[in-house]
Amino acid sequence: MADLQHRWQDGFPKIGIRPTIDGRRKGVRESLEEQTMNMAKGVAALLSENLRYPNGEPVECVISDSCIGGVAEAAASADKFAKAGVGVSITVTPCWCYGTETMDMDPSIPKAVWGFNGTERPGAVYLAAVLSGYAQKGLPAFGIYGEDVQDAGDATIPEDVKGKLLGFAKAGLAAAYMRGKSYLSMGSVSMGIAGSIVNDAFFQEYLGMRTEYIDMSEFVRRMEEGIYDDAEFEKALAWVKDNCLEGPDNNPPHLQTSRERKDKDWETVVKMAMISRDLMVGNPRLAELGFGEEALGHNAILSGFQGQRQWTDHFPNGDFLESILNSSFDWNGIRAPYLVATENDSLNGVVMLFGHLLTNTAQIFADVRTYWSPDSVKRVTGHELSGAAAGGILHLINSGSAALDGTGEQTRDGQPAMKPFWEISEEEAKKCLKATSWRPASVEYFRGGGYSSDFLTRGGMPMTMSRLNLVKGIGPVLQIAEGYSVELPEHVHDALDKRTDPTWPTTWFAPKLTGRGAFRTVYDVMDNWGANHGSISYGHIGADLITLASILRIPVSMHNVAEEHIFRPRAWGLFGTDNAESADYRACANFGPLYK
Repeated sequence: MADLQHRWQDGFPKIGIRPTIDGRRKGVRESLEEQTMNMAKGVAALLSENLRYPNGEPVECVISDSCIGGVAEAAASADKFAKAGVGVSITVTPCWCYGTETMDMDPSIPKAVWGFNGTERPGAVYLAAVLSGYAQKGLPAFGIYGEDVQDAGDATIPEDVKGKLLGFAKAGLAAAYMRGKSYLSMGSVSMGIAGSIVNDAFFQEYLGMRTEYIDMSEFVRRMEEGIYDDAEFEKALAWVKDNCLEGPDNNPPHLQTSRERKDKDWETVVKMAMISRDLMVGNPRLAELGFGEEALGHNAILSGFQGQRQWTDHFPNGDFLESILNSSFDWNGIRAPYLVATENDSLNGVVMLFGHLLTNTAQIFADVRTYWSPDSVKRVTGHELSGAAAGGILHLINSGSAALDGTGEQTRDGQPAMKPFWEISEEEAKKCLKATSWRPASVEYFRGGGYSSDFLTRGGMPMTMSRLNLVKGIGPVLQIAEGYSVELPEHVHDALDKRTDPTWPTTWFAPKLTGRGAFRTVYDVMDNWGANHGSISYGHIGADLITLASILRIPVSMHNVAEEHIFRPRAWGLFGTDNAESADYRACANFGPLYK
């Protein structure tokens, strides 16, 4: 089996396209019917041709049966959308329409309005009127208005309008897909890390998600009682032996384990990976084996594994299960990642989920461990940082749990990249595996043994690091830092890497600097980061993260995204236009969580 396809059995939210029209008959409406419906069809084609669901299939759009000229047709459209599973709403019009009579009133569906910039029957007038109604009713909507005037017969979608339609749709679908899904907490709080205190209210009210919990003893039960597919286990173990290169053991000789113990650890960590996946999404094969309850899973699109310390002081660590599930390939072939947060850091898991749903790519989970200033690098190695790294670099490294896609061994246009699974070739997957070694775990950290992935991310990749924090009195707050992966000379990397645990994967990251605020210097980025972890996504996706955050009513405390790329609901401007960061906080507090 290439993947457990049942994980997609509930389908995906669709985008509803609402063509609104001037309701006056006897010539006015009739003259606009074809143009208005064609606008809707054009938007549907744009979205389906450019956006894909996490399983690789094109996004589906549903168009209202008729143009919407009044409340009766608006209600009929809402009924059709509800039955069709629409989770995102886009209203389009080339003309004046009756604002509050034609608007989408569902409070939980992200919504946008494109008002055609034309002079004959200006859609901009309706756009302004209906956005005023949305603000007055407490239903924030995104306004889309092209910069240049178009002729009435122009059926093209301008580039600036395309960008906003696609940006909104990506973020809206991410919000809609999370609704009704689960976060699975495998274990509890790891080493007092605040992010692994799973906050039910946050998941429920801001993301529309459930929180599910299992004790880590469930892994022991399933291993001892054989609650896994033994045939798949044999296949997986053989694949691991052929594809997972075991690296040198860095432990002192008296703490190194026997070959027999190492082989046993491999068996255990492979079973742990299979069991984690089955816990998340279920596995029909378990029902065939007589385990009907376990076959169902927890409907989880995201999970976290506590590991440290109660598990890892006695059993092999979770690095393999986290690394291989977070990657886009395993013994069943190339497939979509299963997102697992290290140390059950649910808040870092959430931004992993945001990044994945916006890009359909695997994510790197890492400690934001060390800021290396140019002076410090030169003092330790004699090397002078330059290029993107000239202002200093951040050492992103964690206990071997990052997705193997993070090696950068996939390519796009000849450059290192991380790609959606359907674009990854077998050769690229093999290169990622070949660039990774599996090091016997440091007994200093993991008394129970296990394996940690070790790789070095290739330089030159555009990347976005993000983090969600909970602040008492405010709620969730998002941080974003766009930048680039950096490649250092081998001797420089070795000198810096060996000052910490060299058995873990490293990404050298240089954030883009703006010269002000938290991005005045690289040191300021490190100094303002809100937690010990960050999630790193391929590409500069800060603008999409900001759009998604505004849909979910999560303010953004720091980012280095250019102002002209930021897209939020029109009502945000009513909270002030001079200081967008301050207005964002006030708007989010005013409208409150999406599902409260």
